[in-house]
Amino acid sequence: MNEATTRRYTGLFGIIASLFIIVQVPLYFLYSGAPPDWNILTRSLIGIIGCTLFIVYFTGLRQLIRQVDPGHDWAATVVQMAGLLWVAMVFVPQAMEAGAAISVDHDIDTTTEGPFAPAQYLMQGAISRLLMALFLIALAITISRLRFLPSWVGRSAYVLAAINLAFVPAVFFGDNAADFYSAQGWGTTASMGALWSLWTFAVSISTLRSARRANLAPRPASRPVAHAYQ
Repeated sequence: MNEATTRRYTGLFGIIASLFIIVQVPLYFLYSGAPPDWNILTRSLIGIIGCTLFIVYFTGLRQLIRQVDPGHDWAATVVQMAGLLWVAMVFVPQAMEAGAAISVDHDIDTTTEGPFAPAQYLMQGAISRLLMALFLIALAITISRLRFLPSWVGRSAYVLAAINLAFVPAVFFGDNAADFYSAQGWGTTASMGALWSLWTFAVSISTLRSARRANLAPRPASRPVAHAYQ
């Protein structure tokens, strides 16, 4: 697969995955109290489909970086692994929410109630924020060195990483989901998910459009790798 094709598929899957998460986030705010099971199951299904598509997106980014400069394989691997671990951190809480909705015989708010709710706090909050920040910083550094995406992508990635890191200390501010800044607050979880998906949507469009210019733009030559044993 050449670079133009990699850009095309990476951008396409990123756009579709982002749209799934953009659709999912408002479903958390449809009901002021405990939502019905259909709402929980629908948003969980949408979320896990979107994250499954994000697996292709993160893998595509790694492949793209390696095609631009094989010498940056280590950075490309960090980008991919941080993204894949973030997907795992989304899969587990989604499964917990859906499982609670199925097993409990009355409507509950699965983000704060049920047997699995407390276990979701760090996965949806601090851990996800740290993994997202790691992905964004690694991607931003790689973009600044290789220029394989527009400079605004790298700059905005640094800003978004800082915002994610700012929410990590929210673990010390309780678990009230109605609060903006708490371990399970709507700022820490839902708003960051929405901001992330809008950012990846814009970046994916840029990546898809760059496929037309992939074979024309000059690329920096990769430096030879020094081996310890020769």
